[in-house]
Amino acid sequence: MVKDKLNRGLTDLRISLIDKCNLRCSYCMPKEIFGPNYQFLKRNEWLHFDELDDIVEIFLALGVQKVRLTGGEPLLRPGLVKYIHRLKHHHKVNDISLTTNGLNLSKKIRELKEAGLSRITISLDALDPKISGEMNGMGIGSDKVLKSVDSVLELGMNLKINMVVKRGVNESEILPMARYFKKLGVTLRFIEYMDVGNHNGWKSDNVVSGDEILKVIKNEFDVEAIDLSSKNEVAKRYRYTNSHSEFGLITSVTKPFCGNCTRARISADGIIFTCLFARNGLDLKKIIRSKNYSKELLFTTISKHWGNRTDQYSIDRNLNKPRDNKIEMSYIGG
Repeated sequence: MVKDKLNRGLTDLRISLIDKCNLRCSYCMPKEIFGPNYQFLKRNEWLHFDELDDIVEIFLALGVQKVRLTGGEPLLRPGLVKYIHRLKHHHKVNDISLTTNGLNLSKKIRELKEAGLSRITISLDALDPKISGEMNGMGIGSDKVLKSVDSVLELGMNLKINMVVKRGVNESEILPMARYFKKLGVTLRFIEYMDVGNHNGWKSDNVVSGDEILKVIKNEFDVEAIDLSSKNEVAKRYRYTNSHSEFGLITSVTKPFCGNCTRARISADGIIFTCLFARNGLDLKKIIRSKNYSKELLFTTISKHWGNRTDQYSIDRNLNKPRDNKIEMSYIGG
């Protein structure tokens, strides 16, 4: 197989291991749609781990340096720990990360670290139990998640917290969250409420902009920017003055960064998407399971697909060119 990096940067591969989740977050999986009778992927529809091996090998040849495991909720996927070990010791991936809601993390974090996991991102939208329960759609407070935070920190692992801010629901939690994670020295990233999928009833009025969030924080803290010109960062990074603690702003609604995107996403059933808001993707599982399959064919297909991408949904949204029938975030991963 010829090894060649693509002209357009590709550094980050995100793999959704399962589309199920044990929460029904209002911005990702509203319970009105993703209730107990919703038909998620069946186990035999998932991409096998050995099939993922071929895909990962090719993406590494194309320049990928980071592999992030997502969902749904990736901790629900059987065999997760063994696969992280394979990524680390067979594929020699140095930067392996995991995005999770944190509900089951404290029980598994030690074996995940021992397998080779590098970094953790936990989604938490509020400290207040009632607001947390409203945001996650299941009435579950923050206690279990904060226990997982403590478990990660006890092991000395790299940790970030993602907070989606939705107007009228949890903007009152901006400062409590900032205070809490500043004290812990954990990077908190505030994410503008996005129109992911098709069912979260997104309206622009629900968006608390990054500029508004920054203003709220500056009302209490002195902060300084950290290289806002960097094209390698999704979040605009800030440091609390006279502190090692940071926070970030992910402003994909008000200040899109489509032109700097270096992420490819693989769904649990093997479809590659080149945008979080894509309508359609390319079925790699079909190629891998075809009679004429070869790694060279897969390499050529992936390389061509990425090289021809024209995604700029967040820019189009701001140009009043919204898109219907986007892929669901629980299916594609964050």
